[in-house]
Amino acid sequence: MSQTDLEIVVDDPTAPEDDSPSVVSSGTVEIVVCLLLLALAFTLGYDNWRTGASWDSTGPEPGYFPFYLSVILGGGSLYGLIVALLTRRAGAETFVTRAQARRVLAVFVPTLLFCLVTQFLGLYVASFLLISGFMRLVGKIALWKSLLTALVFTAIMFVTFDVAFDVIMPKGPLEAAFGR
Repeated sequence: MSQTDLEIVVDDPTAPEDDSPSVVSSGTVEIVVCLLLLALAFTLGYDNWRTGASWDSTGPEPGYFPFYLSVILGGGSLYGLIVALLTRRAGAETFVTRAQARRVLAVFVPTLLFCLVTQFLGLYVASFLLISGFMRLVGKIALWKSLLTALVFTAIMFVTFDVAFDVIMPKGPLEAAFGR
């Protein structure tokens, strides 16, 4: 065996199980995405038609270019929907298993909460909570390392955006207490 035929295999102890049940098939996801994109195309097409999707004496109206982009999006979505419906297989391949969905939700839910918490506590406190929480709960990193890393990162972010570049960021009660 030559050196180029060697393969390095690393076992991930946190990898999802191979025997996890399927949540949804690829064909179903393709159909749902095509329907959502088709609905978006119709919505955008209608709105741009309403604002003006033709030429007037001075040139194209505001909705002209976006209207035709929505027509292209609708055509592509319709094509994808037809292909997905025609190629439905009895033994459809799995899009996501229960174990994989659990891992995705372990990232999605905290990120969604970050967006909500940012509205009330500000960007910097929410970032601190997100970073330290991810490091501790998902990464299984020591508490002191998680807190220190989150604090340093948030401080650098504050100095960069708020002090150096004077960018307006969402602020919360902590920043107000310090007069920022």
